[in-house]
Amino acid sequence: MSRRHLLATVLCLGLGIAPVVQAWENEIFSLRNRWENITTAMDETRRADALSSLAGEARALAEANPDTSEVLVWQGIILASLAREVGGLDALGPAKDARRVLERAIEIDPQGYHGSAYVTLGALYDRAPGWPVAFGDDDTAERMFQRALEIRPEGIDVHYYYAAFLADEGRDAEALEHARRAMEGQAREGRQASDEVLRRQAKDMVERLED
Repeated sequence: MSRRHLLATVLCLGLGIAPVVQAWENEIFSLRNRWENITTAMDETRRADALSSLAGEARALAEANPDTSEVLVWQGIILASLAREVGGLDALGPAKDARRVLERAIEIDPQGYHGSAYVTLGALYDRAPGWPVAFGDDDTAERMFQRALEIRPEGIDVHYYYAAFLADEGRDAEALEHARRAMEGQAREGRQASDEVLRRQAKDMVERLED
């Protein structure tokens, strides 16, 4: 939140006036909650279609709010989830779109919505095929994860996805360290369901790496 927005909120509270909520904030709340349900509770056979529909809503919201970083970050998260769900060559379109909107979000807000843009970009650069098929690049992926760690050093998602990257690179000792930190991390408000899924996956990773 910008200092101007924070000051306005404090003044409103001090005067007993409810702070103004931007229309897009309600939309983001709805998108986030439905994304949580799709990715953590919905049957796998229905996820791709549900995420595709959600991505269409996120695109419309981003078109109406092209300079709002939080909107773009959530569009990118949804598109990245869609790419992961569909897999194969069908994933390239949403993956490239996710990278584009997340990079734009970072241009607007260098913190990338509390590091979430960097975590998602790191996962995209890690999983996407390399040139000439797509944009995958291990060095860029690691830079994204390290930037996310600078911004949110206790994030479950940051440590889990970085651990997965390190394990794929054969850097098991480092992967084990970050997987353990993911297990010990703090779940985010409004993201408890997805963070707890990552915590369990981190626990499974720790058990594999310790064998």
